[in-house]
Amino acid sequence: MSTAKLTINLDALVTNWRNLDALTNCETAAVVKANGYGLDAGRVGQALAKAGARNFFVAIAEEGVALRRALGPGPGISVFAGHMEGDAKLLRDFQLTPMLNSLDQMLRHFESLPGHAFGVQLDSGMNRLGMEAAEWAAVRDIALGQGPVLVMSHLACADEPSHPMNAQQLQTFSELTDGLDVPRSLSATGGLLLGRNYHFDLCRPGIGLYGGQPFGDALPVAQLDLPVIQIRDLDVGETVGYGNAWSAQRPSRIATVAAGYADGLHRALGNGGISVFAGDTPCPVAGRVSMDLITVDITDLPDSPSHLTILNEQQTVDMLADAGGTIGYEILTSLGSRYARSYTG
Repeated sequence: MSTAKLTINLDALVTNWRNLDALTNCETAAVVKANGYGLDAGRVGQALAKAGARNFFVAIAEEGVALRRALGPGPGISVFAGHMEGDAKLLRDFQLTPMLNSLDQMLRHFESLPGHAFGVQLDSGMNRLGMEAAEWAAVRDIALGQGPVLVMSHLACADEPSHPMNAQQLQTFSELTDGLDVPRSLSATGGLLLGRNYHFDLCRPGIGLYGGQPFGDALPVAQLDLPVIQIRDLDVGETVGYGNAWSAQRPSRIATVAAGYADGLHRALGNGGISVFAGDTPCPVAGRVSMDLITVDITDLPDSPSHLTILNEQQTVDMLADAGGTIGYEILTSLGSRYARSYTG
């Protein structure tokens, strides 16, 4: 098989959700935006709904439509972007709940979809999405009179537990919402791990479900196996790949595998930045990652492998991210469309 294989372990995903849920005394929802962090929102959502998740979050209305088609009626689907121009029909027909971010969105929603479920997103200091304190004060009574199903905000630095911004945002959110007879939500994965003060009525983990930091106990969810296309023998001094970036310091065997930066394996991972694995044995990348191919030093293997694994229990998405100077979120959401995907569990 010449196509790289991406295997998604839905049992591990569900275990991660259950383990995060066990850390709270509130409802635990699930964030499945960006097509379930690149792993298929429909499959992810179905597995989590079967496990007991009753509320899901997506980025935009179109993502909510795809998720509703996968889940059917029943589970709540909330849209972080709120009610954008032209969204009314999608929100109504697919029972989506916009998290209203501004006075303009609030007016649009109440005029075009009176009585339709909505939430409110407040800005507690991140300066990205949500109503600031003055705007919320001006519209609070109007909004509450229409019966929001959730009031939420988002933490900027939750992956750094000691960062003072966490306590500052907690205080601001509490000041904006204390006394409301409305469910509240502040925390994604990082905030959930900060403890009960940050949980309120609903937590909405994302990256922790998919095996990423800051949930250190997360089970890996994705495994990526790369087929070996060709193996060649090199003499001392011969080079590999673009720019002659790797030179053989000994008689060497090089395997060329089918994947590259077009498949989400960043160019920065090349030339010894990471290894790939033959079973439990690491084999260093030799030379640059190119668009469709990676070359690997397999000199120390006793046999010629049919495939090599770049993402597994030994090398997680966060390890790849560290080597590439990015974050696990980007590795997951960049995993390319050329992979043959299979699901276990």
